[in-house]
Amino acid sequence: MAVEITCDVRGVEEFQAAMQKFDSGMQRQVYRYLHNWASDVKAAAMRNAPVRTGHLRSSIYAKIKDWVAEVGAEAAYALFVELGTRRMRAQPFLYPAIQEYLPQLEAIIVEALEAAKVEAGL
Repeated sequence: MAVEITCDVRGVEEFQAAMQKFDSGMQRQVYRYLHNWASDVKAAAMRNAPVRTGHLRSSIYAKIKDWVAEVGAEAAYALFVELGTRRMRAQPFLYPAIQEYLPQLEAIIVEALEAAKVEAGL
């Protein structure tokens, strides 16, 4: 059981459509920005993760698929650490990392949409 936090961001479909209109150079640049953002979130989550054996920290991942950043942890107990149980207090590590970097993600998306509008002549 892995834990993954999904943040619904308005405009994702518009962003994905805009990415298809970019030339390959622009797509690579935006992909690089998105990849760097996901890497920053992963690093923050790794800093936030409680460490006993290091397994949880080492199971944290970040990947980009279809212009969507995915950050999570594959350790079987990651969900219980993030959300807690009735016997263990929550020790969130993913959610705070995502919250810390959401403003940067918004800026990346807005810049990409603006560039797509300029390229489309709108």
